[in-house]
Amino acid sequence: MTSGDLLAAAVAVLYSADPGEFTQRRGELAAQARSAGQAPVARRIAKLPKPTQSAWVVNQLVRSDPGAASRLNTLGEELRAAERSRDGTRMRELSQARRQLIAALVRQALMVSGQQAPTAALREELTTTFAAALADPDVAEQIQAGTLLRAARRAGFGTAEVPGLTLVPPPSDRHRASVKDQKSARAEPTAKPPAAKPPAAKRPAASHAAAAARAKAELDRGRARAEAEQALAEADRAAEAAGEAEREQESTVRRLEEQLADTRTSLHEARTKARRAETAQRYARQALDRLRQ
Repeated sequence: MTSGDLLAAAVAVLYSADPGEFTQRRGELAAQARSAGQAPVARRIAKLPKPTQSAWVVNQLVRSDPGAASRLNTLGEELRAAERSRDGTRMRELSQARRQLIAALVRQALMVSGQQAPTAALREELTTTFAAALADPDVAEQIQAGTLLRAARRAGFGTAEVPGLTLVPPPSDRHRASVKDQKSARAEPTAKPPAAKPPAAKRPAASHAAAAARAKAELDRGRARAEAEQALAEADRAAEAAGEAEREQESTVRRLEEQLADTRTSLHEARTKARRAETAQRYARQALDRLRQ
């Protein structure tokens, strides 16, 4: 087995194993590499970082179902294309598909990893990681490799800045159509109305006024709707950004706690080895003293 194959095999084992066994398995695999005469590979294995629980759950999902990563890639490309084209209708449709896919992947990931009673924090980290994969192709690539180290976060739908949504036809188009209709209505009468029917002469003016009022009302409704949609989109982005910041801080705290736990485990192992060495040293001295006597 080549050094590359040996490292790849170690990676596959470590990032598939239970996180609680990671440190022990890493030490065993590094020792096996040293025994095989692959000291450089052993050093690289010994330095492989331990994934967080949420990252491990995602790794289990993509290793058991490679199609999950493909679904993320496909929908992510569609979201970014809709965002670049500023197609508000398409973005609303894809936003619903985005929520459905993320929820389905979270359920599947928890099931394949055997999480019977997942915490709210774990669910949240899975949700933000899949959302980041939809927004960022680099995150999706890491997930596809099955070696994710920690939860990923990325605000927005894609790589472009989120545009202001145009959810209704521009009001000016409707206004122009109404004005055109009014001009056509004015052009229709080609002769003066009979003198005996004066009320008929007033009807076109009343019709024009009503059409103008309807056009103005439609214009106002269109503008109000566009402004409301824009305000909603901005509020959604602000809420998502604030949530991302909060979750990032929580993730940092958990990561530091895990690192502290690993350090304590390593310290405990080192102390155990030191005590064993002291015991062996004491026995050796006693044996030597008996031989001298």
